[in-house]
Amino acid sequence: MKRRNFIRIVGGGIVTAASAGVTGCSSRMPDVAIEAWKGPAPQADVRRWILSYAILAPHSHNLQSWLVDLGTPNEIVLRCDLTRLLPETDPQSRQIMMSHGTFLELLDIAARERGLRAVIELFPEGAFEAKALDRRPVARIRLERDPSAAKDPLFAQILRRHTNRSVYDPQRAVPAQAWQAMADAVKPHPLRFGFVGRDDPASLQQHRAIAAQAWRIELTTPRTILESFKVLRVGASEVAKHRDGLVMLDPLVVMLSKVGLFDRSQPPAPDSYATTSQIEDFGRKLESTPGFLWMVTAGNGRAAQVDAGRAYARVQLAATAHDVAMQPLQQALQEYPEQAGPHADIRRLLQATEPGATVQMWARAGYAPPVGPAPRRALDAFVVRG
Repeated sequence: MKRRNFIRIVGGGIVTAASAGVTGCSSRMPDVAIEAWKGPAPQADVRRWILSYAILAPHSHNLQSWLVDLGTPNEIVLRCDLTRLLPETDPQSRQIMMSHGTFLELLDIAARERGLRAVIELFPEGAFEAKALDRRPVARIRLERDPSAAKDPLFAQILRRHTNRSVYDPQRAVPAQAWQAMADAVKPHPLRFGFVGRDDPASLQQHRAIAAQAWRIELTTPRTILESFKVLRVGASEVAKHRDGLVMLDPLVVMLSKVGLFDRSQPPAPDSYATTSQIEDFGRKLESTPGFLWMVTAGNGRAAQVDAGRAYARVQLAATAHDVAMQPLQQALQEYPEQAGPHADIRRLLQATEPGATVQMWARAGYAPPVGPAPRRALDAFVVRG
């Protein structure tokens, strides 16, 4: 939904509103929701200092489904919070596993900054089944003092890294040196990295068309849009309370929610303004996009998913170092039935049709005005015992 002189509301009806804003509905991100992005204060336990950077990793729907056990000295056990999953849009929890990979990569980079080596053992009690997660650890990390552990220059980008969902500058191509930096960043992980830029306009249009179709499907499939509504935080008070999920701070939408005219318990009709305006808005963003990147793994086991997440974290940090904005496009990669068409189309486009090959990440890349950080919960919210 966007500011208009006349706004059509989910379920029918029209509300008149001034486009300049609505009194009493702040569009400012509350300070408490982004305190973590200031970086950690000195910590008696170096693990907490390291984890203060790890929790800034990108996560699907910003769910932050990480739990860490610090019960054993010099060790971190990472588990998944099973209350923070996406069963409709991520039925196999592939994206959730990737989001644990992004966490592990930032943890590893932060440990190196303190002269420590993070010895990461994935799935020490066995890997999860293909379609289900459980309480077994995703990883056990042992921290060892290692003077030879080289610091990673990508550490400097952790506090600067933000997902940018804005319109990009269509006339400004991502330069070769930035693409090369991203390609170099993924080398520690076994996957295929690719990209396309403005020098191949036909391919760009194919990417845009698939992304637009997949976005339309997700918005018009009732159970998938409702899954997003469940973690949609509307207004500063909701953002400050939850410090996670998807954020909506537009003053008009906040006002409509306060007076009960934005009903998040019901899916909007496919032809409603709430749906069509989002489709149009995303179409403008796709048309402005001068580049797309992707990552393909040979298999789709849990370890491959985690590795892909680690690689993505590195790619986004490398892009940040070159001031390149990025936004993941996961809709066409998702495994629910309605996305079968775009899912097959993107695999064909990216030459990932051999058995087992999986497009783990697909993202738009370009240049845009900087955006602020996403909300993050306090570190203590992630720490458990046993």
